[in-house]
Parts: sequence; C-alpha cells; structure tokens
Amino acid sequence: MKKATILAAAIALACSGAAAAGDASKASFGKTPDGKDVTLVTLTNGKGMTVKVLSLGAALYAVEVPDRHGKPGDIVLGYPDLKGTFAKPQYFGDTVGRYANRIAKGRFTLDGKTYSVPVNDGPNSLHGGKVGFDKVVWTVDKVESGAKPSVTLSYVSPDGDQGYPGKVTTHATYSIGEGNELTIEYTATTDAPTIVNITNHAYWNLAGEGTGSVMDQQLMIAGDAYLPTDATAIPTGEVRSVAGTDFDFRKAKPIGRDVRDAKEQQIVFGRGYDHNWVISRKEAAQPREVARVTDPKSGRVLSLWSAQPGLQFYSGNFLDGTTSGKSGGIYRQGDAFALEPQLFPDTPNQPDFGSARLDPGKTYRNTMTYKFTVDKASAH
Repeated sequence: MKKATILAAAIALACSGAAAAGDASKASFGKTPDGKDVTLVTLTNGKGMTVKVLSLGAALYAVEVPDRHGKPGDIVLGYPDLKGTFAKPQYFGDTVGRYANRIAKGRFTLDGKTYSVPVNDGPNSLHGGKVGFDKVVWTVDKVESGAKPSVTLSYVSPDGDQGYPGKVTTHATYSIGEGNELTIEYTATTDAPTIVNITNHAYWNLAGEGTGSVMDQQLMIAGDAYLPTDATAIPTGEVRSVAGTDFDFRKAKPIGRDVRDAKEQQIVFGRGYDHNWVISRKEAAQPREVARVTDPKSGRVLSLWSAQPGLQFYSGNFLDGTTSGKSGGIYRQGDAFALEPQLFPDTPNQPDFGSARLDPGKTYRNTMTYKFTVDKASAH
C-alpha cells in the first residue's frame, strides 16, 4: 500500500506539473498621453514559446519561439515603449478595425444610407479611420494559465464611432498551445446593422525582429488569384489569376525574388507587395493553411491557418529606416512581412466581393492560428 500511495502521489504531482506548464501574468506597460494605464500580458507554454499582448490596440507585442538550435528569439516587430507608438503609429501587432484595410474615399452605403468615415490614407480610409481599434485601450477581461494560457480583451465601440453605425462589442482572445501554436480569435456583435472586418497587423521576421531583411525568407500563399488595385491601393474589382505573374506564390519562393526587378505595374504601385490574395470566394467551413513562411537561416517555419476568404500580404514596403525597434535595431524597407486574414478590401463598395454586413443577433468571427515549427536542415 505504501508503494502504491507513493506512486499515486508521483502521478498526481506529474499531472499537476503538466497542467501548470502554461503560465499567464500581467504587468504595467506605462500610460497613454491621456493617462490611461496600459497592461502587458505574458503567456508561456513551457515549450519554449512566449507571447506578449498589450491592452493598447489589443496588440501582439512579442512572439518568442526557438530556432533550429533551440535558441528562442522574438520574431514580431514593435517599439520598445509607448512613446514610438504615439509618435509614429505603424500598426505594429495591432488589432485593426472596425474595417481592416481600405474603404474607397471613406464612404459606403448600407440600407440606402451613405456613411462617411475618416480619410487617413491618401483619398481612402484605412484600418477603421484616424482612431481605429489600434489606438484605444482595451479592457483585459480574463487571463488564464494552464494547458492553454490565454488572455481575452474587449472594447465597446459606440454608435457613430469614426462614422460607423451601431454599437459594436468586440472581443479578442490570444491563446497558445503546447505545440507552439498561437491562436487569435476576434468576435463582434452589434445593436444595429453595420460593417465589420477585423484582423491582426503583426509584422513578422522569422530570423528575429531587428535582424534585417526578410526578402530571402520563403513564402507560400495558397491562392490562385489576387485583387489588382489602382494607384491608391483600392481593388479595381478584377479578380486576376496569379499564373505567370510575380504574384504566384503557390509554390514557395523567396519573398523578394520578383520585387527588385519588378516589371509589373502592381508592384510598382505598392513599392512591393501590398495586395489581397483570393483564398476562396467566401468564408470556409473550417480553417485551412493559407500561407507558410520558412526562414533558411534560423530554420523557423510559420504556418498560418484561417477560414477567411482573403489574405493581405504586405512586404514591409514603407518601413523607411526611421524606426528603432525593441532590440535597438533600425527597421528598413523589407525588414518584415504581414499576413492578414480578412474579408476583401473595400467590400462594402464592391458587391461582387461578398458582404461585410453584421446584423443584430449575429456574431462576426475571425479566427487565425499561427503554427511554429523548425526546419532542421542546415542553413544554406
């Protein structure tokens, strides 16, 4: 009986340790210029992964995962403190909405009424306007340790906020699993018909933030078409095949292979890639792999899973060498990439793109999972 008791105690202790492998904690990260407290939540899974989330903008502040040698590194760009965020906002890791991406001329019509939203990107509205979801402090509702550490934040956008109709209540949940996967889930409800398109705007560099260019990192996008744009980055309405173009990433290739000597006007418009790939014409029933990036140097691999119809790929074209990041390095053009699962840009003005409408009683949902592994092959 004594041996059995000791064995049972050992098993209980082992199970307890396994359950407690994941941890979640909160700390202060300073104050906004108007005096609001900003919270930093840190999630760890005991498997070498650490994720940090800021209540300002419900932002993904850091993701640390091991390289092929087991050495952890932060692979998300960001400012070392809040000063840079307010001096030069660049959406680093931010939750963007109410409407992510662009709305042409800052106008759309819903149920016969035309609404105007702030123009903040040339002639167009970008990422919800001048004070979008990225520029407000969210409420930290729940922080949980355990097998799947998580944090849930919320923000209530009042009726008329940035010109949008309806009071919208949004939740953002970040969670990490034992397989070094990060899941971000956005949900939103409304008390009146409105439009919603929310995503995350993390800038990734799998070699480590501040380490230089991502142009040699290998990208696959599981889309056979993309949306060409005009000179102001608004889709023309055409759905164009990627076949035979610089936009064909169906087989992985270096991000920068076709950028430097690009002959396509689309890449000239954006000074690189800043376009939406058509993964499907409507939301999928289940998440599927929509993109994969491999860094030959570190061996890190990012696999992105989503059910959204569109994927915005941005190759860091407007990082201009004037930003100093978390590790003190300067961020230059092409030093990061963004992969943003979402509805198509300007959908409210382009009926052929589907619908961005959200009605009372319905729930908007956008769930994305970033799975991190390593390629054990030697760097070459």
